[in-house]
Amino acid sequence: MTKVDASLYLNQQQSRGSINSTLDKDDFIKILMTQLQTQDPMNPMKDKEFISQMASFSSLEQMMNMSKAMEKMTESQSFAPVVQYSSLIGKEVTYPVDDTESRKDSRQENAAVTAVSQKNGVVLLELKNGKTVDVRSISRVSDLTTE
Repeated sequence: MTKVDASLYLNQQQSRGSINSTLDKDDFIKILMTQLQTQDPMNPMKDKEFISQMASFSSLEQMMNMSKAMEKMTESQSFAPVVQYSSLIGKEVTYPVDDTESRKDSRQENAAVTAVSQKNGVVLLELKNGKTVDVRSISRVSDLTTE
């Protein structure tokens, strides 16, 4: 009796293709083109099937475009903390002020926020009194008091 060569066993075969378990639009097009090329000429694909597959492809492409747009939006939001703090414009903030002349501990001042900017990764509040304060140093935010 003849023996079967061990290299012919399935577990000994090299894997073909990619290990990636997700399909992208290029994979979908390849499958569709292979299907069109290998269809039986005596029994071609029905119009409804072809239209359905093209609609599926179009939906897949739109979902991928939407996913990319969402990623870009998320990136832009994470790199723009100025937008996050822009709601402070028109509010009154309380911040510490070092009084070096009298050698006292720091005291608190209030001022209205007129603008928000970013410099070297630090978000700064530009105040109505002309000062600029690091957003991390504010201790209180309130509506402007009308006097």
